Amino acid sequence: MDNLLKKYGFDPSREAIENELKTILNGSGIGTGVVSNMTKENIVKCLSCIDLTSLHTSDTHPFITAFTQKVNTFKEDYPNYPLPASICVFPNFAGTVKSALKVEGVGITTVAACFPSSQSFLDVKALECEHAIEEGATEIDIVLPHSTFMAGEYEKVREEITHLRKVTEGKHLKVILESGALQTEGEKLNYNPIELIAIASFISLECGADFIKTSTGKQNPAATPLAAIVMCKCLKYFYQITGEKRGFKPAGGISTTEDAIVYLTIVKSILGDEWLNPTLFRIGASSLANNLLTTLEGNTVKYF
Repeated sequence: MDNLLKKYGFDPSREAIENELKTILNGSGIGTGVVSNMTKENIVKCLSCIDLTSLHTSDTHPFITAFTQKVNTFKEDYPNYPLPASICVFPNFAGTVKSALKVEGVGITTVAACFPSSQSFLDVKALECEHAIEEGATEIDIVLPHSTFMAGEYEKVREEITHLRKVTEGKHLKVILESGALQTEGEKLNYNPIELIAIASFISLECGADFIKTSTGKQNPAATPLAAIVMCKCLKYFYQITGEKRGFKPAGGISTTEDAIVYLTIVKSILGDEWLNPTLFRIGASSLANNLLTTLEGNTVKYF
């Protein structure tokens, strides 16, 4: 797949990527520096870009209803802050969220296609996506077929994502790369993990993904700044070649305000301020919203 990287002008040098990451996070260029980006405006932006998530085996319909109700009443308690971008749940709770959600502008995201392993038959994955949409999902997060990808069967990966893109036509499709696994498994096999993440990103984008997402949050490592910079660079090169803006979603292990600002800083530095909105930037998180509110309010907030 070297031709794919050459097509977009992507350099998979790990040393170069790591040096660029240090520059971005330490603040040596325009829009860079975690400290300089730790502003109220940016924290509020992060809040507006959250896919407020509950993906527990213990989730119940009453719990998800109550979870959604907190979003309904959020503006009454915090009128100066934006609502989250969406509520993210398992497919069988899409209808629960749809029934309970009363405020406008909040999407209904479901993980689907046999999340988090993606280890099943394609028709089963497609059927789950279809059911989720029938129940009210407006956004579908699927997982890259990791075993197929790691076997080097890239055309099969393309066929699967393309098929699920057709099934989810008219809805936002996010493809989860499980970048941590690509890093660790790639290193075990003496592959360049930077190259693997970039190839997975470009394949997903070429097959119609509206977003590329780092992780399921069910495996360690989850989101990492290293994966984020690779994925954002892929989005930048894809935009330069095609003229199409696609989104980025870090997810998994992002809980503190500083964590969120790290990813905002990467997006801002590589893609620019025009990407810092819910249309092109999401953060998958459960506890992050409370921590952002705690930072903004100056006292402990346990709202969600």
